[in-house]
Amino acid sequence: MTDGPVPRPTPETLPFWEGTAAGELRIQRCTPCDEFYFYPRPFCPKCLSSDVAWEKVSGNATLASYNINYRPGPAFSSQDPLVIALVELDEGPRMMTNIVGVPAEPEALPLGMRLTVGFQPRGDQFLPVFSPAEGA
Repeated sequence: MTDGPVPRPTPETLPFWEGTAAGELRIQRCTPCDEFYFYPRPFCPKCLSSDVAWEKVSGNATLASYNINYRPGPAFSSQDPLVIALVELDEGPRMMTNIVGVPAEPEALPLGMRLTVGFQPRGDQFLPVFSPAEGA
């Protein structure tokens, strides 16, 4: 799906969106406590340090939860069901995303399914979306 609202980067999220445009999933990591975290913010949610950096991560994840949305909002031209998911990145943080490449049916979305990131264009941005990993 390539329709819908276009994300608007802020100074705090710009490195994330620059990464998606380059085909990379980037999240922040705290230098003192070595923890990855997501959503972007200027301090570590674990130790509150502002000594944080952006790092490219593997893009591999596990399906933690999902919802199948059969009624997309008015900003979406497609009426196809949308799988809205919570995935747990191999590096630890969880993020909201969409699952693509599988039918929007519970039988095709087992919890714990291994996933890999891809990027879909949305206006002048690229959204990270996940699909089943090879062999999943």
